[in-house]
Amino acid sequence: MPDPIIQFAGVSVRFGRQQVLSNVHLDIFPHETLALIGESGCGKSVALKLIVGLLQPTEGEVYFEGKPLHRMREREIVAMRQRVGFLFQGAALFDSLTVFDNVAFGLRAKGLKRHEDLEPRVRSSLRDVGLAVAAESKMPAELSGGMRKRVGLARALAIDPDVMLYDEPTTGLDPIMTDVINELILQTRAKRPITSLVVTHEMRTVQKVADRVVMFYPHARLAAHEPQVIYDGPAAGLTTCDDARVRQFVLGEARERLTDSRLLSEPDA
Repeated sequence: MPDPIIQFAGVSVRFGRQQVLSNVHLDIFPHETLALIGESGCGKSVALKLIVGLLQPTEGEVYFEGKPLHRMREREIVAMRQRVGFLFQGAALFDSLTVFDNVAFGLRAKGLKRHEDLEPRVRSSLRDVGLAVAAESKMPAELSGGMRKRVGLARALAIDPDVMLYDEPTTGLDPIMTDVINELILQTRAKRPITSLVVTHEMRTVQKVADRVVMFYPHARLAAHEPQVIYDGPAAGLTTCDDARVRQFVLGEARERLTDSRLLSEPDA
């Protein structure tokens, strides 16, 4: 087995008195597509921010290709981020920029300045996500939710990343557009040797795109010294897992959670 490209070694994150991640150990291997699932507030989005150095662990270490992020110099962090594509939950397009300039943003940050150099890269990225040349001049406000997601994906892929992070890529989309995004994730993996981490609540996405699934459980409901990773295995094993918490989440069964007062105060993370 190859060495992990991303590694969490005993990672904990605490915001004030709120413990979000606790002693998490997780290896993500080159060229795999890993789906990270779990209830709101269990630390999935926090994990994505740790990978790109937007957050620092309270304890433990995050490694990228064997090097701890906290020991990287600023230029090394910048170089690492230029190898990581990030599809944000709401696409996070720049409202004042056209589709073309949104997709070109990362390329310009990497030093590609001339329009004649940018144009083929931007058009190729838009074509890869099923958008025509006519979309280039549109503003984000003119786009549907599904088109915004595709532009966000085109922007992330334009830099030709080694690692792709997807934060709830299908949230707010109808079933057809959800499947479009799932197919684009699969097509991306087929076209290039890329490592993908998909944070999602959508079980259709998990079943369709994931080579491996990891489930976090909210720290507040763990017993003392109980690991936060409660499942790590293939998508096919989720519904037959011995842990009832995994089956309950995958099947969407509320059960005793209907009377759990903590639901009213648990934040998303």
